[in-house]
Amino acid sequence: MPPLPRLLLVVGLLAVTVSPASGQEIEVTLLGTGDPTPRVDRFGPSTLVETDSLTLLVDAGRGAMQRLFQLGVSTADLDGIFLTHLHSDHVVGLVDLWLTGWVVDRRERPLRVYGPVGTRALVDHLRQAFAFDVEIRIAEARRSPDGVRIEVVEIEDGFAWAQGGATVRAFAVDHRPVEPASGFRIDAGGRSVAFSGDTRYSESLIRHAAGVDLLVHEVAAAPEAFKAEHPDLPRLAHHTQAEEAGRVFAAVAPRLAVYSHLVLVRGVDAADLVPLTRRTYDGPVIVGEDLMTLAVGDSVAVRERSRSEGE
Repeated sequence: MPPLPRLLLVVGLLAVTVSPASGQEIEVTLLGTGDPTPRVDRFGPSTLVETDSLTLLVDAGRGAMQRLFQLGVSTADLDGIFLTHLHSDHVVGLVDLWLTGWVVDRRERPLRVYGPVGTRALVDHLRQAFAFDVEIRIAEARRSPDGVRIEVVEIEDGFAWAQGGATVRAFAVDHRPVEPASGFRIDAGGRSVAFSGDTRYSESLIRHAAGVDLLVHEVAAAPEAFKAEHPDLPRLAHHTQAEEAGRVFAAVAPRLAVYSHLVLVRGVDAADLVPLTRRTYDGPVIVGEDLMTLAVGDSVAVRERSRSEGE
């Protein structure tokens, strides 16, 4: 993991402090900030969201299980996994969370998964693919049959879920030809976090995320000459360019915007993203790193958190 001090300094300058308000804190940890490229420093898209009473995941990309293990967070404590869409880089870690979580964490309650139409078929095929493993572990390792169950709820635009004083709302975003694709807004104790999911510039996102404390947004970037030569390249055309993201941030006016799910093409580096964003937005924005934790309370800032011995 890259060192945090530089990032802590940046956020310290950008975090917005408000008058003290009642309400719980939302803690957001970026488990994976990468794209389909199998990098070891940026795992697949996945974010941990914790409140006083809930533990949730948004997306389940490559390495989500390893990151939870590093943090000492058990899948037995997960109240739900919310999938923005079914691209492989957002769901490939699901089987690991399901089975490794069951075996290692000794989970004894079902894993609850909320995702678009098609999620139930995905999970049904996972059950078929790993039926032998499940049967042998129940028979010989005496693992809980309840802990290996997956409960699926297929969601659509406008879906709302409430538990433990928190609400999760789904809204449609534009990741065509991938349809449906959702973003999420989570509200708890007077705090709010929105997740763009994978999307082009989206008016729907702007409406539903308006005024949130923290906006976690995807981003794509490439050299200008390369973009001009390849205007329809899916890795660029189906995502939000940094300059476009700046327009989103200006309209949403979050207390802090953070980039995750970085789609960087042809030599563009993460360090280039903020200068590109500054063409259209002059507010608080940072580039996320794996295992970065953002505390959403009276201020929004990076927080160092302890790691488990498994790191």
